[in-house]
Amino acid sequence: MRKNSIKNTRINMEVQRELSEIIRREIKDPRIHPMTTVVRTEVTPDLKYCKAFISVLGDDEAAGNTLAGLKSGVGYIRRELARRVNLRNTPEITFILDQSIAYGVNMSHLIDEVTKDLK
Repeated sequence: MRKNSIKNTRINMEVQRELSEIIRREIKDPRIHPMTTVVRTEVTPDLKYCKAFISVLGDDEAAGNTLAGLKSGVGYIRRELARRVNLRNTPEITFILDQSIAYGVNMSHLIDEVTKDLK
């Protein structure tokens, strides 16, 4: 299976959807911020590894605590993922903090400031 095949894209979307559900409804860790989003997932073609890009709406401390909570609960998350998604192998999940949404909001704010001065 190639990296950008239709099958791999469907697996990525399914894993992303189920990870979002597991994080939002199943995990009871108080370190995990309630506004945590799974932005995208990348499952390798051999289904052994998965990178889950996580976005947290909050400050840097909340993002760090959320990442620590997710890393400590990775065994439970992987077991729930195996129960919900029927794959040959259940991938090992690595959580990565994604700052792209915060970067986009910051850039939009800077653009608004520049255009306000031009008026």
